[in-house]
Amino acid sequence: MKTIYYTASSLDGFIATPDHSLDWLTSLSDAPAGSYDSFIRDVGALAMGSHTYEWLLDHEIFADPENPKPWFYSQPAWVFSTRTLREVPGADIRFVRGDVRPVHDEMRRAANGKNVWLVGGGELVGQFHDQGLLDEIIVTFASVTLGEGKPLLPRRITSPHLKLLSAKQYGASFAELHYSVR
Repeated sequence: MKTIYYTASSLDGFIATPDHSLDWLTSLSDAPAGSYDSFIRDVGALAMGSHTYEWLLDHEIFADPENPKPWFYSQPAWVFSTRTLREVPGADIRFVRGDVRPVHDEMRRAANGKNVWLVGGGELVGQFHDQGLLDEIIVTFASVTLGEGKPLLPRRITSPHLKLLSAKQYGASFAELHYSVR
């Protein structure tokens, strides 16, 4: 069981624009599935920040308010937020705040031997790293630059440095890098 940050990033290290948009990523027409299908099979629980959650609601689940889509995940999801957020009917979503350590313990129990996926954002993942709870980082870099936005991981990690486990090309626009966190 590992805690893994699995995400996509612009080449210059941003996971979203300053206003939390992912339109830059969804507009890439040649976006391959990459390793997602094999990755998600081994996930037993996931966590995300409130902006990631709200983007999913606004652009996917409730994009057409008359015909909402079902929640994507069968695994339990924890959403970290200091605000009250809209719920998705029938979804196992748990809203939490505060220290990530006790929530991580709960997530590990719920994952039942499978991995914990840190969906994002970068600041939330940084909090898991700060507590020594982050095991791996898998980033698919897209061949775009944003110039500014929400950073991939707003932490200085230099010693010990990350260890590259693999590098894979997907299509003509994407490269996936897989690191272990020491």
